[in-house]
Amino acid sequence: MPDRILKVNAYTTLDLVDASATGHDFEESAFAVCNVTSPRKHPDEITLELELDWTQLDALPPHADKLTLSPEEARTLAADLEKHADRVEAEQRD
Repeated sequence: MPDRILKVNAYTTLDLVDASATGHDFEESAFAVCNVTSPRKHPDEITLELELDWTQLDALPPHADKLTLSPEEARTLAADLEKHADRVEAEQRD
């Protein structure tokens, strides 16, 4: 993905995932970068970042979305992700 807004390196959480953007009059799909970070010194929040490969999009300008979470919110999100991952894996086994 050329000219990224988010940094991608060996520590990036997911450097190539399928993603989509949906608006009132469009829906587009593209590869994306998804990253979770917290400050190195005196961490006080968790940041979840998502950037779709803008070269694959027509309706959106280049941008990255960020969600700032408290530790409790991050744990709630992680627990919900685990629950849904278990559900999908169970269905795939059957």
